[in-house]
Amino acid sequence: MNTLELQQAPYVSLVTFRKSGKAVATPVWAAFKEGAFYIFSAGDAGKVKRLRNSDRARLAKCDARGRLLGEYFEARAELIVDEADVTCALNALRDKYGWQMWLADTGAKLTRRFGKRAYVRVVLGEAEIAVGAAHDQA
Repeated sequence: MNTLELQQAPYVSLVTFRKSGKAVATPVWAAFKEGAFYIFSAGDAGKVKRLRNSDRARLAKCDARGRLLGEYFEARAELIVDEADVTCALNALRDKYGWQMWLADTGAKLTRRFGKRAYVRVVLGEAEIAVGAAHDQA
């Protein structure tokens, strides 16, 4: 699988790591923009807590239930708080998911969870990008 397939995938498996080193996979929506994947989550979700301890991550194409449809790419992830970065993440997600993202946003606003969201920027490792670019050109 190449990185273009990962960018176009409706769901990706985000793997984060516990302090013990154990990997935990979660299917999420991810939108690609300006060299990074953007993901949102509840601010108190386990993946957010794990990312506060380690920026190590992996991404792979998956279905809505988390069944893998491709290989994992090593990555680095960070929680973003800068307003401009959050806006970039929201725009990328809204562009990709359209009415689905609108529905998720509306539900979060009605339940007052919108302001409690966490936004994540995930960047694939340099070797992963080079391999993906070679596949993209083939």
